[in-house]
Amino acid sequence: MPQAIELSETSNRGNAPNSPLLEGCPQGGVVNKFVINNTIIVQKPTLDLPYNPRLKEKAKTLRKARNLPEVLFWMQVSKRKFHKIDFDRQRVIGNYIVDFYVKKLGLVIEIDGVSHDHKVACDKVRRDAYLRNLGINVYRIPVGDVMKSMDRVMMGLENYIIEKYGVKDEL
Repeated sequence: MPQAIELSETSNRGNAPNSPLLEGCPQGGVVNKFVINNTIIVQKPTLDLPYNPRLKEKAKTLRKARNLPEVLFWMQVSKRKFHKIDFDRQRVIGNYIVDFYVKKLGLVIEIDGVSHDHKVACDKVRRDAYLRNLGINVYRIPVGDVMKSMDRVMMGLENYIIEKYGVKDEL
């Protein structure tokens, strides 16, 4: 897998201290970038997310439950193994607990099992709409893909990140 290269801009102003803010840069903030397959990826963190503290213990329990597809995926992304990206597992966002969350991208990754329950399908649509309304992208991975073709799963995630967060100009 190609290595990610980290780039950063530590200033959001031109050379002079009284220069106007550069377009798209947060005031006084740091804009971090990294590269995947010769494409610059701009980090777009979603800050100040709603949090339900009553779900904290349930999230801990889910992390310890050792759901096999989630554990297999976690083995691929933990400790910044995937392009040096930091993933959180079983993260509370509002009244939901998401499988994986990438704060610096504002990206939720859900590993979906097969369900024929109409209520579950409706809940997914409602949940995705809620998360997207917060400015978060949601990427869903079928559990069968995790179990049968992890390389394809990781390539699909890589392509999704390039598509959603990549700058069109290549290096």
